This record gives sequence, C-alpha cells and structure tokens, in this order.
Amino acid sequence: MNILYVAAGIPVPGSVGGSTHVIEVCRGLAERGHRIVAITGPAEREAAIATAMEGDGAIEIVNMPQSQALGLTLLPTVARVAARFRPDAIMERYYNLAGAGIVYARRHGLPSILEVNAPVYDPPGSRKDRVDRALGRPLRRWARWQVRAADRIVTPLATTVGALARPGTIVELPWGANADLFDPARLDPATVAATRATLGLPPMGEAQVVAFSGSFRHWHGVESLLDALQTLLPARPNLWALLIGDGEERPALVERVRGWGELGRRVIFTGRLPYPEVPRHLAVADLGIAPFEPARHAALRHFGFYWSPLKIFEYGAMGLSTVCPAIPPLDAIVRDGREGRLYPVGDRAGLAAAIGALLDDDAGRRAMGRAARERVAEEYSWAAHCRGLDEILQCLTR
Repeated sequence: MNILYVAAGIPVPGSVGGSTHVIEVCRGLAERGHRIVAITGPAEREAAIATAMEGDGAIEIVNMPQSQALGLTLLPTVARVAARFRPDAIMERYYNLAGAGIVYARRHGLPSILEVNAPVYDPPGSRKDRVDRALGRPLRRWARWQVRAADRIVTPLATTVGALARPGTIVELPWGANADLFDPARLDPATVAATRATLGLPPMGEAQVVAFSGSFRHWHGVESLLDALQTLLPARPNLWALLIGDGEERPALVERVRGWGELGRRVIFTGRLPYPEVPRHLAVADLGIAPFEPARHAALRHFGFYWSPLKIFEYGAMGLSTVCPAIPPLDAIVRDGREGRLYPVGDRAGLAAAIGALLDDDAGRRAMGRAARERVAEEYSWAAHCRGLDEILQCLTR
C-alpha cells in the first residue's frame, strides 16, 4: 500500500534518535512491500535523500525547511503530496504543534496511525504546563484532539497518552535495532582492528573495553559512569572506556576526565558518529552501559520510563551484554544474568560492581551477549517493529 509518513521537524538524514527511527521505519515498511513518502524536517547534511529503493517498495523523503513550531503549516504540503501519491493510509509522528497528517486523514476518510514517542502533554508543574494552564489549556486540547482523531496510537508505553485516547486504540510497540547493520558477524576483523588502532586502544586480548553510546544529557547517566570508572580504572590497568555521542553534558565531562591525569587517557570520547559508523565502534567493546537516571528528568518521574532505549537494542544486536538499572521496562529487556546485569537505579557503587562482575566473567559475559543478540533479532529489531506496524495497517485498510 501507499503510506504517507509525516515526521515534521525530524532531520533526515540526521544523527538524533528520531532520525534513526524515521529512516528505519521507512526501510522496514518498504521491505514489507509498501511504498513510502516521508515528509520530514531539513537534512543535517547537505545531501538529502532523494528516492531510494528497498525491496519491492520505494521510499521518497521530502525535506521541509521549517522547524517543528510550524508543523501545522505543512497541511498544504501534505495535501499536495497526497494528491500525486494517493496514500492508502497516513502515519504521523506526534508533537504538540503537529497534526497536519492527522487533519488530512480525517478530512479525506483515510486510516491513520499516530506515533507517540514521548508524553503528549508536559508533566504538571513544568514551565510549558504552567504556560498552557495560564492560556486556558490550548496545548492539552490539541493533544486530545490528535490522539482521539487517530485510528491507532503506536507508543512504547501507554502512559504517554493515558486517558486522552479512545479505548482500544493504543498499541504498545517498542523501537529496535537494525539487526543487519548492527551485526558483528558482518564486520571484517581487519576493520575492527583498524578501528581499535585509530582510537588508540590496545590490540584485542590486551584490553577490556566498556562502551556508552547515546546522548550526553544529565538523565542518561554518563556522570554516574565516570564515577564508576574512577573506582574501576585504578584497580584494572587493562580497562578502557569508549564514550560515543554528544550532548550538552559532554564538554564538562571531558574536562573532568582531563583532570584524572594518566587514568583519563583510558577514557575515549569519540563525539557524534554517523549512524553507519556506530557498529564498528561498538565492535571493539566487551560490554555496553546504559546508566539511565530517570529521577533526574521530570517527565520520566511522572509518566514512567517511556523511552524505547536504542542503545540497549544496539548493544544487544552487536552481541554485547548490557549493564543498566533495574527499572521497568529495562529489566524486561535486559534480564539479570541472562542478557546482562542490573543494579539499583541511582546506585553508583552498584553500577561499578555490576560492570566489574561482568568483566570478571568472560564466559558468562559472552553467553549473555549471544543471548542478547538472539533476543534483539527476534523481539527488539526494527524489522519486528515494522512487522507490528504492518499488522496494524493491514487491519485498518481491510
């Protein structure tokens, strides 16, 4: 079928999680035989994606220059694209000021899916919530209209929508990893060895490497990981850390590590990497770390852990066991002793202990990594996510 996908404000190509999501959903649905036109924000790089063929379907990306704040002004563009493309269904990625795709679907009697990847309204007491209350709740009313106008709502956690949705319309569907791209078996050992050398890591077998991949924001817990490393590095002269990504916290963390002297030489910050480059960097690691601290994020405190954690899925796809806090739904993705090790959320000593326990158990760590790879490929891949989307689309268009 023809699917019009409205993802206003998301850069495609881009390096943020939303960019990965949009690209992988397009690829996954195209591989299932659908044709996709995605209306997205501007590309982060100069060369935007034009038209790409994937399997029996076609993907076309239409890059728009405006920011998310102007999402509803996309309605004429949606109408123009729909007139030539003739979609059978419309999907839209939710945010407060979006809705052009759902409006068009409603006006033209087309089935619609609303993707909700964060709460549809801000937590009570937040600045945006206070402004919305002062103005008479226009954002809450518009959020309610969008979720009630959509035929189905796809979200990692139902509490992101809560009572605003119509009964029976919410489908919980986690994100995933590209299990073909993130596959250690597809990487040339020489390429991995060259990556180690470029990073300044000792050859394989002469060092153990723990990896973090993601955003450097305070609730992602990189500061906690550095606390753990300050405990572990002095006692483990063959231990190194690879920190992949960027964010507002990174400059201060880099400065902190510089103050460690010789120990700091074993903590490598790569900065933001292009998406296809991440697998070969993770391939040099022995385990992955996801030290989330949800108590430091107001929305996570109020709604629960609604993120679908790309880093954990990608670690698992690369055959890495993972250390993460024992909170739902992470404790269902990484089961203690099966795909990795869990520790009490916020317990920095517990984080260090969990890392140390895995580093000391080579056979167990590798077995957990193999189990993680199998589980991600079966349950937490983008292919599995798009299989679920396909089932919803088929149901809506019968």
